Amino acid sequence: MTARIISRPVHAVLDYLSGIAMIASPWIFGFVGIAFARNIMLVVGIIVILMSLFTNYEGGVSKKIAMSTHLWGDLFMGIFLVASPWLFFFAKTVYIPHVAFGMLSIVASLLTVNSSQIKRHIPINFVYRRHRD
Repeated sequence: MTARIISRPVHAVLDYLSGIAMIASPWIFGFVGIAFARNIMLVVGIIVILMSLFTNYEGGVSKKIAMSTHLWGDLFMGIFLVASPWLFFFAKTVYIPHVAFGMLSIVASLLTVNSSQIKRHIPINFVYRRHRD
């Protein structure tokens, strides 16, 4: 079993930064003219940001997706990104950004704490009122 060394708040920052970087990468790395390579990176970047907005963690806004589900999504998106240059036949032109972002996603999914680091405090009602009939 791997040690989970990335905190949830750090993972949230990584999510948003990597999503933005994925969206910008076709222009940064010069593969904007390769349709499959560009579109895969744009779609995955958008999915990363949307998933982050809806995840129940420190970076989430709506908190509808469980952290464990988010991490599984990161793992599968990472595997997809790593394989995509060969699945869609653009590896001879560009593959390093897809493999790099894919590996980042895989590693982050495997090394991030998947449960809350703050214990939930359940309010306890110490005062019980007896209803008299």
